Amino acid sequence: MGILFHQETKTFHLYNKEVSYIIRIMENGQLENLYYGKAIRDREDFTHLHEEMSRPLTSVCIPEPGVLNMQCTKQEYPVYGTGDYRSPAFTVQQESGGKVVNFTYVSHEIYHGKKAITPLPAVYTNSDEEACTLELHLHDQMMHTDLVLTYTIFEEYPVITRHAAVCHKGEEPITLEKVMSMSVEFQDMDFEMVQLSGAWARERYVKERKLEMGIQAIQGINGTGCGAEHNPFLALKRPDATEQQGEVYGFSLVYSGNFLAQTEVSTFDMTRVMLGIHPEGFSWKLEKGETFQTPEAVLVYSDKGLNKMSQVYHRLYRRNLMRGNWKEQPRPILLNNWEATYFDFTEEKILDIAAKAKEAGVELFVLDDGWFGTRNDDYRGLGDWVVNLEKLPDGIAGLSRKVEALGLKFGLWVELEMVNKDSDLYRAHPDWIIGVPGRFESHGRHQHVLDFSRKEVVDYIYEMISKVIRESRISYIKWDMNRYMTEPYSRGAAADEQGKVMHRYILGVYDLYTRLTQEFPEILFESCASGGARFDPAMLFFAPQTWTSDDTDASERAKIQYGTSYVYPLVSMGSHVSAVPNHQMFRSTPLSTRANMAYFGTFGYELDLNLLSEEELKQVKEQVAFMKKYRKLIQVDGDFYRLLSPFKGNETAWMVVSQDKKQAIAAFYQRLNKVNASWLRFRLEGLDKDMLYEIKCEEKVYQAYGDELMYAGIPIDRERLNKNGGDFASLLFVLQEAER
Repeated sequence: MGILFHQETKTFHLYNKEVSYIIRIMENGQLENLYYGKAIRDREDFTHLHEEMSRPLTSVCIPEPGVLNMQCTKQEYPVYGTGDYRSPAFTVQQESGGKVVNFTYVSHEIYHGKKAITPLPAVYTNSDEEACTLELHLHDQMMHTDLVLTYTIFEEYPVITRHAAVCHKGEEPITLEKVMSMSVEFQDMDFEMVQLSGAWARERYVKERKLEMGIQAIQGINGTGCGAEHNPFLALKRPDATEQQGEVYGFSLVYSGNFLAQTEVSTFDMTRVMLGIHPEGFSWKLEKGETFQTPEAVLVYSDKGLNKMSQVYHRLYRRNLMRGNWKEQPRPILLNNWEATYFDFTEEKILDIAAKAKEAGVELFVLDDGWFGTRNDDYRGLGDWVVNLEKLPDGIAGLSRKVEALGLKFGLWVELEMVNKDSDLYRAHPDWIIGVPGRFESHGRHQHVLDFSRKEVVDYIYEMISKVIRESRISYIKWDMNRYMTEPYSRGAAADEQGKVMHRYILGVYDLYTRLTQEFPEILFESCASGGARFDPAMLFFAPQTWTSDDTDASERAKIQYGTSYVYPLVSMGSHVSAVPNHQMFRSTPLSTRANMAYFGTFGYELDLNLLSEEELKQVKEQVAFMKKYRKLIQVDGDFYRLLSPFKGNETAWMVVSQDKKQAIAAFYQRLNKVNASWLRFRLEGLDKDMLYEIKCEEKVYQAYGDELMYAGIPIDRERLNKNGGDFASLLFVLQEAER
């Protein structure tokens, strides 16, 4: 692993054993990307990879007889106005009214390790030896502005991280209109674009489309999160790439606000990928001496298909993004009371539910919405973080101690960024919500967005909720966010500062997370946003798990968890067993399938166990015992393999394999049952082909070698599926190295 600079050819080569990334300083001082892909051996001169020729309707950007033009050049960070008629990564408004810029190379720095980009979250190194960083310093003479492009390559991963910083040194201010985190170009367009898209209760469905000339993009412009509609991620895969083979390039943005992920194919078949903050609603005025820092983009290269790309993201985000006491730790098995009681509960009822949870082996009880202010429904009370003593006469402090006396840890739900107008907070500070004076203030879920771009608002919420936490015994916090931003305007910002509001809002969220996680490092935070509307890498920096979706139906969760696994590790996916009929789908699925789905995540329950039969309660106890035995393998140590896609057939399958290949757990799910159906073979992945395994599926136990399990497969017992419920039935296989 390393970064080499070849002085004679002005070429940088970032490389490790799996990936190479090559940058060249062109004769006009701008940067060109010569190559990004599978690792190639270094050489002094890569300039032969640069291609140029005189073409009609192109503008030459160097003196004659040169023919260099930006329209047909693979630029490293394209800007506006110098002959490139594709979308730029950077645009700016200057005091003169001009927009043309020309950032040229000045110097560079290469060093081991990786610097933080506080206050933005980012991937980090545990030691300087893990990675090597290149900083490229560019300058625009007319504006007197510096641009710093930063690249980090990791030793053990085919990963390159990128971000940009703009430092203004000129006397006259400038206004940034678009500052992307990265741009990279490919010589051809022979790709399919993969994205994760959906809506509430169907987040992160896998969508694929062939690239064509023109722009193909996904975006989030809701202000408070990346959104349920599109995740801040895209991948480009070769048409022949599958889960297990072929070239794939992944692009993931470590950011929780408005984003743009875009591919643009030119009429010369060149493909440009850009990722960063969405320019819509964004403008950032820089005075002399001020700097703007973009979020970080994480690029992953795989020559072994989509599954390899995902495994790299999983390992990197577990080891080099999540932080604190819960980093790479198995999660406690919890029970949340929301679908059991909604707002209608008393302390007695809560303790009754918690006691039954303890009997089943659950480790953590979580009290959801309705414990504060006048919060008996979702029309009122939000923002008043004072305990409702009519429901909880001894407060959260007393309830948390009573729950701990039962032998459980205690967790609490909050929604700190929102307010109901029917609340003491709003009545005291009506100017603290996002909204344009004189215009109608749109509402969502009967609530409004607090202006977290203002420090005094964040300070107030911090003092309110930290007081509750200090007085109580809280081990877990579920941080919810249930609406998007409308009428984006801050009453605390000047007219020329309004373009900063949405980014500053996200920085305010990060600030509050930072304060709370630093003061209470032992607490496990789980991010939530009407389910999965804020499932992004930046959240994992503060909260190492996220509620994957409000849709807890086991069959629907197959698609949601399958798509989420493209980028995010299993340990980050909040997944619960809920009651039937399901509260979102109104469908009944077998209890065994609900557990078999929830195992591949954090695992917990979202129901009142007192309402189950004795037989069902026995199953729950067995499920809890199973998860305790295997959660370290599933959540931390194992590699995840997707085997059958719910988007392509009636069956879904996946598995987790230990690093030493001696243990594995595989799950097979069917959606609808079939009559007089054909045979099915379940082929596994990731095993040691020479290892003898003992395979256990319910009461059936047999032995087979890894090669047989991967190439011939396991015959699926349709009678067993029928006994397990038929529709929405599942099978769980536990593999262990057999004694010989």
